[in-house]
Amino acid sequence: MQPAVRAYRPEDLDGLYEVCLRTARAGGDARGTYRRDRIVGDIYAAPYACAEPRHVYVLDDGAGAVLGYVLGTADTADFVRWYREVWIPETADRCPPPAEPPVSPDDALLALHRRPERMLVPELAAWPAHLHIDLLPRAQGQGWGGRLMDTFLAGLRDVGVHGVHLGVDADNVAAAGFYRRLGFARAEVASAGPRAMWLHRDTSPIAARTA
Repeated sequence: MQPAVRAYRPEDLDGLYEVCLRTARAGGDARGTYRRDRIVGDIYAAPYACAEPRHVYVLDDGAGAVLGYVLGTADTADFVRWYREVWIPETADRCPPPAEPPVSPDDALLALHRRPERMLVPELAAWPAHLHIDLLPRAQGQGWGGRLMDTFLAGLRDVGVHGVHLGVDADNVAAAGFYRRLGFARAEVASAGPRAMWLHRDTSPIAARTA
């Protein structure tokens, strides 16, 4: 069987965690970086699958295994409220308050987890949706990223959303180039740190913007 992009199913959740972890170091493998490997997915993957599964799509290897995904929210402000009111309490047993100030990689992630309002960037209000997309190395360079992105954008159009944004580590040059090829433009964000890059795009089909 051949790989294919499809809608998320609940049994894909472990696969989301795995792909998230193995692409978390500027696109590279972060296994062993944290005391608890699943902490990365608890912040950057699982909440989207729990809050808005209709906006999660996976690249299936043909046998049910997840090779990559695109996931996100149609409305960042609504997602932040849900994260604060639902996700933080739900994960309290495995995501405790971090040390102040953070002293370990886990603490740094837990500090982000406890501050979901960081996702509210005034300069990006005109592009209310946001997303994360990750592919394992063996699925890269074959056009799957573009297909995942096009599927996600179509889902946003279906619910009347016209703009989307994302953040990327400035050290991840390959990812930044990928997004630009898909029609994303850089946003000027005053609060962005030296390693943060914000990009935005309308939700038109990729072919319409890259032809």
